[in-house]
Amino acid sequence: MSFLTRTVAALSISRTLARPLFRQLSQVSTDPQNVSPPERQLPEHAVISTFDLFSIGVGPSSSHTVGPMRAANIFITDLKELDLLHKVRTVKINLYGSLAATGSDPETIDTGTIPSRYAGILQNKTLFLGGHHRISYDMDRDMLWRWDQVLKTHPNGMRFSCFDKNGDLLATNEYFSVGGGFVVNEKTKVDENLFYKGVDKKKVHGARLHQTHSLAEPETAIPTPGEDQQDHVSAEHDEHPPYPFDSGNSLLALTKKHNMTIAQIVHDNEKHFGYTDEDIQNKILRIWQVMDDCIRTGVSTSETTLPGRLGLRRRAPMLYRRLMRGFYPGVSAPLNENPQIGSGSGWSTEAIGGPQQSDSSASGDRGSNARARTRGSETSASFGSGRVEDRLEDSDLDLDNAETGPTRRGNARARAVRRAPGAPRVTGSFDHAILPMPPRRTVIPAMDFLSCYAIAVNEVNASGGRIVTSPTNGAAGVIPAVLKYIIEFVSDDPEKSVQTFLLTASAIGMLFKRGSTISAAEGGCQAEVGVACSMASAGFAACMGASPETVLQAAEIGIEHNLGLTCDPIDGLVQVPCIERNSLGAVKAVTAAQLSMASDGVYSVTLDEAIEAMRVTAADMSVKYKETSLSGLATTVRIPLTVPAC
Repeated sequence: MSFLTRTVAALSISRTLARPLFRQLSQVSTDPQNVSPPERQLPEHAVISTFDLFSIGVGPSSSHTVGPMRAANIFITDLKELDLLHKVRTVKINLYGSLAATGSDPETIDTGTIPSRYAGILQNKTLFLGGHHRISYDMDRDMLWRWDQVLKTHPNGMRFSCFDKNGDLLATNEYFSVGGGFVVNEKTKVDENLFYKGVDKKKVHGARLHQTHSLAEPETAIPTPGEDQQDHVSAEHDEHPPYPFDSGNSLLALTKKHNMTIAQIVHDNEKHFGYTDEDIQNKILRIWQVMDDCIRTGVSTSETTLPGRLGLRRRAPMLYRRLMRGFYPGVSAPLNENPQIGSGSGWSTEAIGGPQQSDSSASGDRGSNARARTRGSETSASFGSGRVEDRLEDSDLDLDNAETGPTRRGNARARAVRRAPGAPRVTGSFDHAILPMPPRRTVIPAMDFLSCYAIAVNEVNASGGRIVTSPTNGAAGVIPAVLKYIIEFVSDDPEKSVQTFLLTASAIGMLFKRGSTISAAEGGCQAEVGVACSMASAGFAACMGASPETVLQAAEIGIEHNLGLTCDPIDGLVQVPCIERNSLGAVKAVTAAQLSMASDGVYSVTLDEAIEAMRVTAADMSVKYKETSLSGLATTVRIPLTVPAC
């Protein structure tokens, strides 16, 4: 019997035969509380590619879906390259933690085929490795959930083993999904960014092979047989990006020294990874297109509930119709004539002045509703269609004197809406010194739109749709929601705003990835929604023209008020509280940016100090609150725990 592991060093892809990667039981703690984290080894600098941090995948979890999919894909590629795939007759998968795995590429898989493919695997008990090699696979028999064991490197560990027709072991390897779709391998000492997409060294730019972000010690660069010596020397010469930074302070110093914005620093570092200006622009706009399409899907879907036993009702379509502004064909009302916002191309430069008009309308809403209900008249609570000005049916609200075209259209629609049958029900006793408050609804445009967009994205994520890790799937709604709001209500140059926002946000994400974690399994929800909020805060401030110092202050406020946030999903699903938490994260991100810009450079806590505080908090946090569904809401809400669907 032969045993195989694949050793891929950070600077080498030579393949070697080695002992199997089995661990002795004594090496593994059966008590999750007593798991000792590996010794902390900081990378030389924080710079990674923006397009590693923002990657296109599928829901519902970057750690539990995207990462295992990539690990499985890497394992299959290894078997192909070593001419072993055709010998495989069965595969055993050990999952440590609440992981699920498959072997497709998360960026290219057709999300619409996932349910049928999954059902086919269960029914036929067969699996196609690499899309063509058919093997026998019984999930109940061949996928082992090792809840009692936690591997030392990272909580999200998995082991793939394959066997031939005689039952002899052909190959085995362990992988760790460390958040955001990144995959590492302790034994092979491979850089996570190399393993992320660079399975084949020939397809990876040399600069990426010199990043030292692995959990293990980096190795010395050794050219492999057949490697182009000139490429190797060139890669050695360009070992570092032009503007390496390892902290917020060093990033701020670079911006001052070179008179550059944070987005410009990150943009020029991307060129070090082999991208041209056009490549960077196209890739950023592609990321935004997927984000925008995700919002579009979320607000326009005809599905009413999310997958899973919770039977959670989708809210994004209803919320969007209440905030109808006509950005998506098929959702808008016939009277709405606002321009459609494109996705990555055909940018509209027409400003949309919704929030300014909405403020006065909201005030009118409150005042007119109060007057109407004080008189006891009937008032509809419908938010069914139209602009914010059109929410009311109260005849006392005089919109006829408004001068704008959209408002005139709103008047026509408001007059056309039918009154609700019956007066609103008031809760409370009228025979009391404190009279009950009459029912009313208020409109706060920024908050309402941010919430709607974030919920839309996370409902798509929860249903296994196409998503962008931002920086993870569980927190994928925060950044798209804030960026969408900027494009629709603030920016007069959407393309520039998209690039500035995402490049700035990615710099903050890099700092968190180096200095702390973006994995809920390591740090709870502060590592996901908290980091996303911080990234979005920085991106918003940058798009407002704030100084780099103010941008970093916005990022600090964004994470400071998410410290200690736990990850306790009910029934193991990325639904409750995850979806609403993204909504609040988006609102908090804009608030943090506004506070930083109003502070005039006065602050007490730096971003670096906040990142370190998050790391310490994560280390002190009980494993019960780290994506395990062992405490918090996951236990107080009376739903029996099952194998998590994430």
